[in-house]
Amino acid sequence: MAITHSKFARCPTQERLIIMPEHFPESHEASIRDSHPNPYPGGNHRSQTQDEQLLNRSVPPMPRPLAPEMAYFTKTDSWRVMKMQSELIMGIDELSDLGASVAIFGSARIKPNDPDYIAAQTLGRMMAEANFAVITGGGPGIMEAANRGAFEGGGLSIGCNIELPFEQKPNPYLTRSLDFQYFFVRKTMFIKYANGFVIFPGGFGTLDELFEAMTLVQTLKIQRFPIILYNRKFWSKILGFIHETLLDRGLISPEDLNLLVVSDDLEEIRKTLLDCYFNRCWVTWKRSEGAVEHSDPPGAPATAMNPSKADAQ
Repeated sequence: MAITHSKFARCPTQERLIIMPEHFPESHEASIRDSHPNPYPGGNHRSQTQDEQLLNRSVPPMPRPLAPEMAYFTKTDSWRVMKMQSELIMGIDELSDLGASVAIFGSARIKPNDPDYIAAQTLGRMMAEANFAVITGGGPGIMEAANRGAFEGGGLSIGCNIELPFEQKPNPYLTRSLDFQYFFVRKTMFIKYANGFVIFPGGFGTLDELFEAMTLVQTLKIQRFPIILYNRKFWSKILGFIHETLLDRGLISPEDLNLLVVSDDLEEIRKTLLDCYFNRCWVTWKRSEGAVEHSDPPGAPATAMNPSKADAQ
């Protein structure tokens, strides 16, 4: 089959050629496995069974070991949707047995001698000792530090890796490693299976996790979900923007910050996660950025008259 250059589409992000034929080649119809001679005399045709359609495939008219044009349908959105579905199933299968867990985020570029790396490693061990699984993005930097602490503390250390244009290798401190191609599937696993986020200094990816979690709390998609920032000095300008710009202009409400906590005390972070696990973040709210703005308290503890009230209300 002759394919002109107009049949190729260049993928801008991966710099590879994808063959996109406009239709199946005519020769496919005559291939030995795709031709279905009529087994009945007199012109009576029967319809193919689903198994026949699955097991019989088109082949090139002349033998050759690879025929990339045959796989063009795997580059379509319909096929991608099925890959997304299978990735969701894989993630749920792998993580559905988790009990208590915390997701720890931060920069992949932070080195082992950095104080934030050491703090994340210490926190990972502390949470393992508190019987929490530790979930990270599975890469280097803060992710490695948190996994390392959990691993060395004898806990469950989970890494959710993502396919990137530049290679990200899983760190060596994982007891369970998952690989994802789609960011939204990976992020769904973090939200679904963690009982809270601890966010160390990081770049765009770290900020993405922070503000997505805050949006889900604000819109009541998740409840009893503490979001803890470590290293107040690092986060001070972002916190200033939240308090002095977003709140002052009425773009968010004080109650939207009821589960956002800033702490440089690792023991306080551990207690915060335990409080939210057992007591619906009732004590945590008193230390939150929402309380600083005199927000209405979140849902009361289970002993109160209305324990069903959503945390962000």
